[in-house]
Amino acid sequence: MAKREKADSAAEARFEGLPAALLDWYGRHARSLPWRIGPGKRAEGVVPDPYRVWLAEIMLQQTTVPHAAGYFETFTRTWPTVEALAGAEDSDVMAAWAGLGYYARARNLLKCAREVTARGSWPRTEAGLRDLPGIGPYTAGAVAALAFGEPAAAVDGNVDRVFSRLMATKGDWKEEKRRIAETVKATVPGDRPGEFAEALMDLGATVCTPKRPNCLICPLRDWCAAYAEGTPDQYPIKPAKKTKPVRYGEVYVVRGPSGVAVETRPPHGLLGGMLGLPTTAWLQDDRPERAAWMTGGSEIGEVKHVFTHFELRLLVVTAGDTAALPQGYGFKDEETVGAALPSAFRKALKLAS
Repeated sequence: MAKREKADSAAEARFEGLPAALLDWYGRHARSLPWRIGPGKRAEGVVPDPYRVWLAEIMLQQTTVPHAAGYFETFTRTWPTVEALAGAEDSDVMAAWAGLGYYARARNLLKCAREVTARGSWPRTEAGLRDLPGIGPYTAGAVAALAFGEPAAAVDGNVDRVFSRLMATKGDWKEEKRRIAETVKATVPGDRPGEFAEALMDLGATVCTPKRPNCLICPLRDWCAAYAEGTPDQYPIKPAKKTKPVRYGEVYVVRGPSGVAVETRPPHGLLGGMLGLPTTAWLQDDRPERAAWMTGGSEIGEVKHVFTHFELRLLVVTAGDTAALPQGYGFKDEETVGAALPSAFRKALKLAS
């Protein structure tokens, strides 16, 4: 405890005045985003909707703001409340999520919405939010700060980068990330934690960018050790990324009079619960044999898709003979179903067009 208090005091002294400078900058340069209420609104009594805050934070994991924004608008128009989302059909939500990637998020989205609805309200603390499905340390901190005004640290990649430069971190990255999280938590202003979190996100996205940070307009350069060194773009110093393994497979675009053959994939595992085209197993370092039921198909090319832990290369095979199509597949209108397919299958369907 004494060690934590000492660290907090050191951070407060090191970054005295930083929150005020950052919030002043945010008041003038905040991005207008569909899930935000805007700077200064909390002081006027405008309260953020925790459903919209949570939904945006889940969508923004591993997804850019421009890409997520359209999905956010669709979701909140279709399911305007957490109760509405909780009552939605799984297949409708999975189809609406198609193209956002990391599909376990969509499954956990439904679990979380149903849990909150069953409870009757949202937990209002970081610790309470951590108990909900699909909510990890960052999302819990973000929702607690943004929606409920708790002085919680919302530390994502943008914030890691900003504070890595402020602190000129040079040690083991795992340990430095822990130190950054502690420092951010000690720096959060108790009266405006939500706006502080949004300001850090905006700073990292627009000024303290991964490459060529614009230090000349940065409101925090007086506190920045990396700027003082003259080498801000060298931070954060992370271990070299490992090369992703490659997996191979075949995917079959089978057309019939009423559309293209698809299945609902098993609820668990990669792309669980999503619509999918017929495909072989995806094997590492070895292309699988042609499916026994696929006869007379035409190979038209290969599509590639990168998942979190591996790169997938699929040979696309087209066919019109559907007599031997395995049980479990049905035909859906090609134009309609295309929008509901995950990106890997969408690429294959586009190549076969």
